[in-house]
Amino acid sequence: MIKVLVVDDDFMVAKIHSGYVGRVEGFEVVGVAHSGADALRAVDELRPELVLLDIYLPDMDGLTVLRSMRTGARPSAEPDVLVISAAHDLDTVRGAVRGGAVHYLIKPFSFDALREQLEHFRALHDRLSELPGDSPAAQQDIDRLFGTPARPAATPKGVASETAVVVERVLREAAASGEDLSATECAGLAELSRVSARKYLEHFVDTGRAEVRLRYGGTGRPERRYRWSV
Repeated sequence: MIKVLVVDDDFMVAKIHSGYVGRVEGFEVVGVAHSGADALRAVDELRPELVLLDIYLPDMDGLTVLRSMRTGARPSAEPDVLVISAAHDLDTVRGAVRGGAVHYLIKPFSFDALREQLEHFRALHDRLSELPGDSPAAQQDIDRLFGTPARPAATPKGVASETAVVVERVLREAAASGEDLSATECAGLAELSRVSARKYLEHFVDTGRAEVRLRYGGTGRPERRYRWSV
């Protein structure tokens, strides 16, 4: 579950937003704050992963709270922030962006608008957790993390269309059964060497036709698992 802190000076609005969050699978509200000082204390105590942060607070504005989260003495408590406010002047919006807010929702907003942003955050959270923690990330992994469209990739040297069709068929059949494949498994099914299978699999990932995720085992590097996505 992704832990959420709701910050709003209006008790009723905070209750409504908390109810919205509770309706989205994978999220739970762990606290509610009605002032900037209470929000900073709650961040330290509750360690939320996401803060729904209002701008208009009785003791300090939300941007000050956001900056304090980023520059204060709380290195282990730096949640992501989704700004929710009636403020829509450009200076405030720019301040939120520069402060690292993941998005900005203008009040009043619907449940569907918040749900969409929470689901987007959850997808980002999941993609981050899939990145290898002890080895460099590949460019395609970073592109997917930031939502960058897949770049057209040059056809690797030695890629034959006939073999590509075979590897595609193997991936499609696995995907139809709800499965992904390692390069070794794909090589066995396509009757190719592991090196050749890996080359075709990575080509499909680079061109956006396949997805890759990491499976962590005991020791050593995580295993790359491929799935047809078109």
